[in-house]
Amino acid sequence: MQKKQFIVLFLCLAALICSCSPSSKINENTIFRYNEYRNITSLDPAFARNPQNIWPINQLFNGLVQLDKNLSVQPEIASTWTVSSDGLLYTFFLKKDVYFHTSPLFGEKQTRTVVASDFVYSFDRLKDPKVTSPGGWVLQQVKSYRAIDEHTFSIQLKKPFPAFLGLLSMRYCAVVPHEVVSHFGSRFRSNPIGTGPFYFKRWDENVKLVLRKNNNYFEHDKNGQKLPYLEAVAIQFIPDIQSEFMLFLQGKLDFINSLDASYKDELLTPKGALQSKYKERINMLKGPYLNTEYIGFYLDADNPAIQSKEIREAMNLGFDRKLMIAYLRNNIGYPANQGFIPKGLKGTSSKPYPYDVERARVLVKKYRVESGVKPTLTIATDANYLDLCEYLQRELQKIGIDLKIEVMPTASLRQAKSSGKLELFRASWIADYPDAENYLSLFYSKNLSPNGPNYTHYENSKFDLLYEKALGTLAEDQRQKRYRQMDSLVNSEHPIIPLYYDQVIRFVQKNVEGMEINPINLLVLKTISKK
Repeated sequence: MQKKQFIVLFLCLAALICSCSPSSKINENTIFRYNEYRNITSLDPAFARNPQNIWPINQLFNGLVQLDKNLSVQPEIASTWTVSSDGLLYTFFLKKDVYFHTSPLFGEKQTRTVVASDFVYSFDRLKDPKVTSPGGWVLQQVKSYRAIDEHTFSIQLKKPFPAFLGLLSMRYCAVVPHEVVSHFGSRFRSNPIGTGPFYFKRWDENVKLVLRKNNNYFEHDKNGQKLPYLEAVAIQFIPDIQSEFMLFLQGKLDFINSLDASYKDELLTPKGALQSKYKERINMLKGPYLNTEYIGFYLDADNPAIQSKEIREAMNLGFDRKLMIAYLRNNIGYPANQGFIPKGLKGTSSKPYPYDVERARVLVKKYRVESGVKPTLTIATDANYLDLCEYLQRELQKIGIDLKIEVMPTASLRQAKSSGKLELFRASWIADYPDAENYLSLFYSKNLSPNGPNYTHYENSKFDLLYEKALGTLAEDQRQKRYRQMDSLVNSEHPIIPLYYDQVIRFVQKNVEGMEINPINLLVLKTISKK
């Protein structure tokens, strides 16, 4: 589709939004516009598996708890909660003024309040194999749950799991009304009724999505003003990133998320600052993102170089992460020189990887003397990270390691990584929930792929013991101590090469107020306004 056609489409969308009010047009400064180039597949929270789905779902639905910008657990539909001394029983006390969006399916009153049995229904549905939700795993640690009364909901765990409240903040755990879900069945994906700050107005798939202000929303700001401030959210679906960027520069989109290689040098200086010509028009927001980019060694591979701890260590020492970030990413991100757990989470190892070419060369030379061969490895990547792998290829050549590159489609790479067909692979790990355990689970021996996320097939009995002890440790300081021990242990044995810890980066129009970033890159629009 041509750029002119995209602009026409945008204008049509604007007209649609303005026509939503029967009496008058909506003030342009009360509409928040963004583009989703990856398309949305469902507005059902049971399918909140990726950012493009999670973002609109977060505007439409609520759960028991939510995370603030610092990843601290805060009340949402639950006003308060208690946790038993053994860490097994969670009791939530629900707010009494949370209403579902209006629908004729609720009968004469068009709506009703949320009660504890709604969470029983929502959790049952999440686990139902007929629903095929990808989010059923969040309840793996749950033994049982029940409605004690209308406003009291309890959850019993099988064993202590300190990160459980963070899990409950995921939109998979949002409450849904049985009347509406039962009526629509699988069509609930495009007929969502929730409790969120915005309600569903219209969705023309792959064209436009419109949400409108929920005037009956239960949350207020710190001054007591009802949320949200905006009257509408307009999402369009332009697959061309350059066209998205053009519309943003024209002021027809309110923000763009992340930074595409096609325009990174247009917006940023080599040092990662906003280009001076845009400083009067655009705000740039940056902060830690719970995503670690890394290279994984498949330790069960036949290649002796993969099984050599010296070679793995040499590869970790033999390239400059800081230079890599500057050269390839305009300083967006942080050098991953302190283990696998990214910035923004507690528990990371305090001992950094140095950049030590001389030490790396010594290790490679030792391997060559003992084995009689030059270490040669093949790394698999997709096209998006080819430049990064080529950088590693050049740097590792300097220390005596030959690195071959195999480029594969993303889906094929994911499958081959899971099935153990790659000796070396580029990968990333984005946190499912805000606890370091989520990262350390990749090295637990009972999580070996293809049945778990341990793609390296790293096995260490000391690590396993620390991991199991940490799961049962309720005292946060003690749990963090064990996390640091585990991260340090992984650092010392090098089953991976951490590359960089990612950053959230957003470019926002100057008239947008209240936009905040968070380490899970969740889009929160209820506190946004435009001047």
